[in-house]
Amino acid sequence: MAGSHSVPGPDSEEIRAWLADYVYETMRAESLEQLVDRLNSVIIARIPELADRDMRRDLTASTRAHARAMLPGLASDTFEFAIPEEAHAFARTIARRGFELRLLLRVYHVGQEAVLDYMTEAIDQRQAPHDIERALLLRLFERSSKWVSTSVELLTDTYMEERERVFRAALNRRTETVHALLADIDSVGAAVDTEQASIRLGYRLAGQHLAFVLWTDEPGGDIPGDGEAIGLLDRVAARLAGALGTARLLTVPAGASSMWAWAGVDDADRIVKLAAPGGLSSLTDLVEAPVRVAFGVPGAQVAGFRASHREAVAARNVAERATSGGPRVHAYRDVEIAYLAGADDAAMRGLIGRELRPLAGRDGNAARLRATLHVYLQCHRSPEAAAKLLGVHKNTVRYRIQRIEELLGYPIEERSLALETALACLAAYGPGALP
Repeated sequence: MAGSHSVPGPDSEEIRAWLADYVYETMRAESLEQLVDRLNSVIIARIPELADRDMRRDLTASTRAHARAMLPGLASDTFEFAIPEEAHAFARTIARRGFELRLLLRVYHVGQEAVLDYMTEAIDQRQAPHDIERALLLRLFERSSKWVSTSVELLTDTYMEERERVFRAALNRRTETVHALLADIDSVGAAVDTEQASIRLGYRLAGQHLAFVLWTDEPGGDIPGDGEAIGLLDRVAARLAGALGTARLLTVPAGASSMWAWAGVDDADRIVKLAAPGGLSSLTDLVEAPVRVAFGVPGAQVAGFRASHREAVAARNVAERATSGGPRVHAYRDVEIAYLAGADDAAMRGLIGRELRPLAGRDGNAARLRATLHVYLQCHRSPEAAAKLLGVHKNTVRYRIQRIEELLGYPIEERSLALETALACLAAYGPGALP
């Protein structure tokens, strides 16, 4: 039709020529720095975490490098560009500072908005003909979207790699420091500097510590994999620390499905309670399958840090020797006798067989009499207190004690310590410890 005028498309020669002129002028040093300042100001206004001097410097370097890489592509037929090293460095800075990945993503989405606003103004200021304005904006939106998606995809990998590296480095420092504390000697053979160790751990070594060891049941069934197991143990450790009334918690993975932990407990009354037999019973309901936990006894300063851990490991040894299906929480204070007596397995079985004799059977009646005698001795020979714990009448306890003495052939008082030691071993290790 006469007088008709075709509208140029985003990829037309007219659009590429207009953009080539714009890019040529913008790439001049002064104009480029004005663009960088404009974009950075918008980004920092929306993301104030980037306002400090070092973060802003790295952002500026990244923005400038991106502009130099991206602008020439606006006028070219193809739009392929490599992510500049400055952008990778900025992503690593965000990871090292401990910021979440979403902050990096926000930088690029805010940056895209700022670029489009800037370019829209540039088109207006240059008074681009109306018939090419829409084509210019379409081309800019297409190129900026590809720029953001490519950058986000590649820099997410950079961020995650650096985050993992930083995490592993911090974990390695923490693990090395903990091992040095437990050995009371550092890597070069010198005594550990407690203040420096506290700084490296982010955990105050002054005061009281309650050590505990966490682990999961053997793999199989619903048991989580290695990575999931550590995450699960971390959550349980935090839950236990909360129940102990402290936010001061130190954890160190000890294996693929095990963890060492320390909780700083500075309440004097709470420490006394935790150190008493049965003092940790209130934590039992906080630990569910497949997790198991063994506690030491609270101890002060670095010596207590070390001793409590040693006791927690000992309590775990008892727990792992016990019959499956037992309790999931073990306290060293409750299994100390069994741990010491069980150091020689043959001697322990000899003690159980010799002292309990007719009570060492595997039938239900023998188990019932053993349980009654154990509770009776723990209750300082009080039939009333034992009956309350056993849920029976006090006369039932008296009858059973009489029957036990008949079977043993002597009064319980004659060998109460040996009897209680044998019963403590059975309570800790289960029927498998019977001769």
